[in-house]
Amino acid sequence: MPPDVPATVSTADADETCAYCGSRISDHDPIPVRGRDDGCGSPTCFCNYACLSAHADEQDLSAGNACEWSPGE
Repeated sequence: MPPDVPATVSTADADETCAYCGSRISDHDPIPVRGRDDGCGSPTCFCNYACLSAHADEQDLSAGNACEWSPGE
């Protein structure tokens, strides 16, 4: 295991709400997201992929995180 990844991580509370829409995550099949910047500790949970995708779009989180691709090449 790389040294910057902790051996244990915490899980979300059943009463925790979606980081995007505010729905209780226990009413859905939540998607926990752990950021490398916060030490991979407590996850930020989204109630579904639609909320995760909308959050990523609004925060422009995917910009610059992928290989460049030009359809004309």
